Amino acid sequence: MQNNDADIESNLRMDNNVERAVKSQTADSTATTTTPAAVVPAGALSPASGSVVANANSTFWKNSGRRVPGRPSPKRELDKSVGAGVVGVGGRGAGPNTGMVSTFRDYQQSVSDAWDTGDDEFCIISSEAAAAAAVGAGGDAARISRQVSQTVALNVIETHSRSNQNHNASKPANSYGADLNSGSRNSSDETKEDRRSLPDSNENRSRLRNYPGRPQLQKISSNCQDSEYETKIEKFQVLLDSPQLDLVALKKISWSGVPRKMRAVSWRLLSKYLPPSSERRMAVLESKRQGYQDLRHNYFRVDSQDETQQDTYRQIHIDVPRMNPQIPLFQQQLVQEMFERVLFIWAIRHPASGYVQGINDLVTPFFIVFLQEALSPDTDLEKYDMSTLPEETRNIIEADSFWCLSKFLDCIQDNYIFAQLGIQEKVNQLKDLIQRIDVNLHRHLQTHGVDYLQFSFRWMNNLLTRELPLHCTIRLWDTYLAESDGFALFHLYVCAAFLLHWKEQLMQQNDFQGLMLLLQNLPTHNWSDRQINVLLAEAFRLKFTYADAPKHLETKS
Repeated sequence: MQNNDADIESNLRMDNNVERAVKSQTADSTATTTTPAAVVPAGALSPASGSVVANANSTFWKNSGRRVPGRPSPKRELDKSVGAGVVGVGGRGAGPNTGMVSTFRDYQQSVSDAWDTGDDEFCIISSEAAAAAAVGAGGDAARISRQVSQTVALNVIETHSRSNQNHNASKPANSYGADLNSGSRNSSDETKEDRRSLPDSNENRSRLRNYPGRPQLQKISSNCQDSEYETKIEKFQVLLDSPQLDLVALKKISWSGVPRKMRAVSWRLLSKYLPPSSERRMAVLESKRQGYQDLRHNYFRVDSQDETQQDTYRQIHIDVPRMNPQIPLFQQQLVQEMFERVLFIWAIRHPASGYVQGINDLVTPFFIVFLQEALSPDTDLEKYDMSTLPEETRNIIEADSFWCLSKFLDCIQDNYIFAQLGIQEKVNQLKDLIQRIDVNLHRHLQTHGVDYLQFSFRWMNNLLTRELPLHCTIRLWDTYLAESDGFALFHLYVCAAFLLHWKEQLMQQNDFQGLMLLLQNLPTHNWSDRQINVLLAEAFRLKFTYADAPKHLETKS
C-alpha cells in the first residue's frame, strides 16, 4: 500500500514538472516570436525556431524591414512555423520548418492589404535592403520586383500589339497601313530585346517606351529623308530673299512641310516674330533679343519675396527635369535653366493664365529648331553638350524660343486660364464631332465608360506633343504656323482625325482597361513625316466638310 502511494506521488511530481516545462517553452517561444527578428539574440530560440529565423533572414522580404502589400505577412508565417515547431501543433499542412500559412483563411488575412498602396511600391527598394538582399541571395533578389513589374507591363503591351497585327494581317493593306504594321512588328521586336537585356543601360531605358499610362518618349532624330523637301528649297529661297515677303505665299508652301535648313527663318516669319521687310529683320532681331535679356534682368529673380512668383518658379523647377528624361540633352543643367527662364518670364508677362503644366512641352520644338540652325546637320542633338556652344549663341536660341512661344500661344491662351475653359470646350466639341462622323466608334467608347476628357485633355493641353515623336511634332507645327486663321480650330480636326485613325484597334478592345491602355500609349514611335502628311490631309478634309456647318458643334438638347 505504501509502495502504491509512493508511485502515485512520484507520477504526480513528474506530471507537474512536465507541465511546467511545457509552459516555460511556450512562454519562451511566444516572447521570441513577438520580438523583431533583427534584434533576437542567436541563442534565444529553440533549434527548430532558430532554423526558421535563419531561413527568413536569408530572404529579401525579411531584410526589407517592412511588410509587402499582397504578399503573405512574414511575421505571421514566422509565428505559425515557430509555434508548430515548439508546441507541436501546426495543424493542416504547416510543418515545423516551413514558412507556410496553415489555412487559406490565414493566407487571405495575410494578403488583405494588397490594394493599400500603389504598384510603384513594388519598385521602391531602399539601398540598405538591396545591399542586404545582394549579400543574402547572390545579388539577384533586389531586382526581382522590378523585373517582374517590367515583364508584366511589357507582356500586356506585346499582347495588344500582337492582336493589332493579327487583325491588320487578315486584311489587304495599302502602303500607309503597311508602314504602320511594320512599325508595330519593330516595336514587338524591340520589346523582346528589352526583356533579354540589362535594365540598367541607358540604351535599354530609352527603348522601354510603352509602359501603360505613360506618354510616348520623344525622339529628336527623324526617320524621314530631307530629300523629299529638296525641290521646295529653291521656292523658299526665292520668297525669303525678296525685299518684301509675301506672307500668304510662304504659308501656302509651308503648309505641306518646311525644309530643315529653311525652318528656323520660316518659323520666325510665320510667328510674326520677324517683319516681312528684309531690310528691317536684322534690326528687329537685335532689338527683340536685347529686349529678352532686359526681361531676364528685370523679372527673373529666384530670390523674389512674392509668394506667387515663388510658387510659379517652384512648379516650373519641378516640371522641367521631367521633360524627356531619357534624352541626355534635356537633362543638362544649362538646358534646364534656359527652359526655366523662358517659362517663368512668359508666366509673369501673362498673369491671366500664368504657368500651367504642359506649357513646358511647347517650348521644346522651338528650342530644337533654333538649336539645329546653329549646328551642322550631322550633329547628334540627343547627346550634344550645350556647354560647348558659345554663350552668345545660347542666348539667341533662348530669346528666339521665348518670342516664338509667346506668339504661338496667343491664339490658345484660353486653354490655360482659370479652369482651362478653352480645353473643356474643345473636348466637348471633339465628342460631338466624333458622334456625327462615326457614331459606332462614339458608342463603343461610351458603352465601355471611356470619357473623352480622360484621353483628349492631354491632346489639347500639350498639342499632341506627348503622343508623337518630336520630329513629327515639328512637322505638324509647320502646318499649324501656316494656318491662315490660327491653328486653334484646325487642331480640333487634327485630334478627330487622329482618333479616327485608330478606330480598328479601338473597336477590338472590349473593356475600359484595354481602351485606355491603347489611347494613352498609341504606337506612333515609328511614325515619320509621311504619316503626319496623311493625318493633316484627313484633318483638312474634316474641316472643309464640317467647319462651315456649325450645327455639328452644337450640343444636343
